[in-house]
Amino acid sequence: MAADKDRIPFRVSPMLATLVRKPFDRPGWIYEEKYDGYRILAYKEGAHVTLLSRNGNDRTATYPSVARAVAALAARTLLLDGEVVAFDRKEISRFQLLQEGSANTTYAVFDCLYSSGRDLRREPLETRRAAAESAIDDVPGLMLSRRLPANGLEAFNIARRKGYEGLVAKDLSSPYIEGRSSKWLKVKVHQEEEMVIGGFTQPEGARQYFGALLLGAYENGKLRYVGKVGTGFNEDRLASLYRKFKPLAQSKPAFVDPPRDHDVTYIKPKLVAQISFQEWTADRKLRQPVFLGLRDDKRPEDVQLPPKGAL
Repeated sequence: MAADKDRIPFRVSPMLATLVRKPFDRPGWIYEEKYDGYRILAYKEGAHVTLLSRNGNDRTATYPSVARAVAALAARTLLLDGEVVAFDRKEISRFQLLQEGSANTTYAVFDCLYSSGRDLRREPLETRRAAAESAIDDVPGLMLSRRLPANGLEAFNIARRKGYEGLVAKDLSSPYIEGRSSKWLKVKVHQEEEMVIGGFTQPEGARQYFGALLLGAYENGKLRYVGKVGTGFNEDRLASLYRKFKPLAQSKPAFVDPPRDHDVTYIKPKLVAQISFQEWTADRKLRQPVFLGLRDDKRPEDVQLPPKGAL
């Protein structure tokens, strides 16, 4: 445990970006690469490091190399905000690589909320970013989040050309605001969302365990069906998911508008999947979805169906 003199006197919920439909350019704003990984708050309290997910779960044992890298930094006390990511050969972050554990993890730091006994949450982002830059030494496994060009439209074009998931625009004058904020905005290049798993279909042909997952999102407290996904699985993943589904089976659907498919097994809406897809259809269904992995850092009830005007 950390000594009292090294203990950070608070814990925070992360500041979250609000999704907007189109890229933009504004004076006093910066633009950063949007990473496809796990949001992590890193608390360094003397020699003790704790990594917490966005819903407060301890992930220190999950990412030991990140914890060791943060522990190697010079400052006695630090609270860093960033994303644990895994990069492909083109230096693009991929959630699937992180799930599979098939690539080295990196902690991409984009904010610093506490440093050497000083609470920075009310300071402008410009000050906090400078604190992050000074805190991050040349330690393997750590990096500063990549800045894009100062012009937001140019930044979006580069993000699209390089194949990034999207970009995050941030007001340099803003303090750190816990929860969803309009001072951080995100624009997506590729469609990717969390979805609740509400059931599965029976396998066909040579496939074992299940055929496709039934997906949903909440609207006004009700789980609405948004489509099914049958790609993105290998044999091991099919088996692993099926083991998780079996104890959750129930006779009635959790969806208020279940599909008319036959041979469906419904499950309690306890699991959240990361899904990539081409677009939303006019009737708010996913087009060409692909399963990327399970997420345990977001509650199912937090998975909200975007309003019709935002699609």
